[in-house]
Formats: sequence, structure tokens, C-alpha cells
Amino acid sequence: MSLEWIISIVENNWQMFLRGAYFTLLISISSTIIGALIGFFIGIMHTIKVRKKGVKFYSLKLINFILTCYVEFFRGTPMIVQAMVVFYGLDIAFGIDMHFITAGILVVSLNTGAYMAEIVRGGIVSIDQGQYEAASAIGMNHFQIMLHVVLPQVARNILPAAGNQLIMNIKDTAVLNVIGVTELFFQTKSIAGNNFRYFESFFVACVLYFIMTFTASRILLYIEKRLDGPDAYKKEQKEAV
Repeated sequence: MSLEWIISIVENNWQMFLRGAYFTLLISISSTIIGALIGFFIGIMHTIKVRKKGVKFYSLKLINFILTCYVEFFRGTPMIVQAMVVFYGLDIAFGIDMHFITAGILVVSLNTGAYMAEIVRGGIVSIDQGQYEAASAIGMNHFQIMLHVVLPQVARNILPAAGNQLIMNIKDTAVLNVIGVTELFFQTKSIAGNNFRYFESFFVACVLYFIMTFTASRILLYIEKRLDGPDAYKKEQKEAV
């Protein structure tokens, strides 16, 4: 590896590297947010309780069956295959011609939503049953209980897992190069193909990926600490003990 070559590659191609990093962050952050919303929706639907008879019960059962199929399909197939099916398959089968960035966000969002659904479901189940009973006793329905009592706690509890999903998405967007998404891996491959210095080019990409994932993890850790409350409060608790 030549340091001179690394410097030269960065100087001559920094705009391509930044463009690739931009699309990587755009897709990963957008998809994590959308996927989290999908996960919360599925988690809520899976925890609705109705009497085991009537139209409501069988309608809910059908919806949950469809959602379960969605979760199992996207958790059980590689994202690279999902990208090919969504981008090329929908165009061939239904004439849906999506922009590659739109297709990339859609694929990663659906993939993230499948994993977040199980994370959210586990977070909801972990909440003490007494809180449900207390909220029901004052007249709240299921969605009010979720919105005002359960989900605020779940959001804090699953934040580390959601952060890990964001970091995974930053790295996994590399597979979207197969549908022409100009993220960091795609741009680096183009740069390496022009100068034939593959090691140096991808070394720069490794550094950029590390910067993005490390920064994301630090920001999420800071948010976790802020949600945990001030350090002074913790110290007072320790002193009281």
C-alpha cells in the first residue's frame, strides 16, 4: 500500500467519495426511520387483543397472518435478492419503473421493518402487565395505551437495537450497487476501475464507512444518556442507597 497513492486518490476523487457517502447516509437513515415506523405498526397490531369470535377477531387474525408472512419473507431472504426483485421484477411483472434511489430506500425500509417488528414486539411484551391494567381501568383503549403509556417506554428500551440496525443499514447499503445505486461501494468500485488501485481505493472506503458507523454509534449513545436523565440524579440515587 502506498500512502502517496491514497493521498492522490482522495485528492482526485473526493467528490465521488462524498457523493457515495451522501447516498449511503440518505438511504440508511431514511430506511431506518421508515422501517421503525413499520415495526411499531406491526408490533401494535400483533398485541391487539379481541374476543375470539366475530368479524373483528378473524379480520385481525388475517391481517396478522399477512404481516407475519411479510416479516418471515424479508428476514428469510438476502437483501441483494430483494433489491433485484423490487427493482427489476416489479418493472417486468407490473411495469413499475422506479428510480434506483427510491427502490433502494424501499428495499432497505421493508427489510428493516421486518427486523424492527420483532424488536418492537419484544419491547411491548417486556412492559409490565400492571401498566396495561391500570391504563384500562381509567378508560383507555388499546391504541391510547400504546401511544401514551407503552410506546414511550418501548422506544427507550429498543433504542440500542434500533441503533444497531442503523449501523447495519449503513454497511448493508453496499449490496444496492447491483441495481445501480451510486452509494459509497458503487463509487469506490468506479474509482478503483479507473486507476486500477483497488487496495488503496477500498481502504479509503473502509475509513469512510468506519467514520459513518462510529459517528452514528456515538450520537445514539449520547441520545441514550440524555434519555436516562442527568448524572446528578443518578448520583443522588446512589447516595440515597
